[in-house]
Amino acid sequence: MKKMYLILGILVGLFVLFQIYVVWSRSNIESYSYTVVKKYPDFEIRSYEASLFTSVKLGTSDYKKSSSKGFSILAGYIFGGNEQNEKISMTSPVSLSMDDSMTMMFLVPKNLKKENLPKPNQSQIEFKEEPAKKLAAIRFGGWASDEKLAQYKQKLITALNAQGIQHKSNFSFLGYNAPFDLFFRRNEVVVGVE
Repeated sequence: MKKMYLILGILVGLFVLFQIYVVWSRSNIESYSYTVVKKYPDFEIRSYEASLFTSVKLGTSDYKKSSSKGFSILAGYIFGGNEQNEKISMTSPVSLSMDDSMTMMFLVPKNLKKENLPKPNQSQIEFKEEPAKKLAAIRFGGWASDEKLAQYKQKLITALNAQGIQHKSNFSFLGYNAPFDLFFRRNEVVVGVE
């Protein structure tokens, strides 16, 4: 019985160490830069700088299918699936448009420019330059799902309406964690504002 508790204790310890490593390694990942313009009780308004993204259109509005397929395609590109077999640093967050046909985007690290990015092996990957913009963002924890995205989209709409803030129709999901992160998960629904 003591051996079983010892083994269980070692496994729990290794799991905790792995999660601490995951949280620590996340702090070294380049993020989509923004400044907070104004905080409200349920959301905040942010100003984002112009940035370059890799993107792929996914042809479905199902979160689970889109996120899995899109991540696989874009991660393949940055992990060397390109003409030069060049690895590109992972960035955060992963962006997924909440349209009828979702588009997933990865931020391109600031030290790379569109003209010197390696050509993707997969033809559906495109480079997209996003202009500077203002977004309203609402945050939630845990794992994202179609139900949670719809719930927080509606919460954000209600909160914006209560403050008299006009919004656009371009809602997106921002996911900041790898699938194996269990603690301190960060997800957001964002939308352009006037």
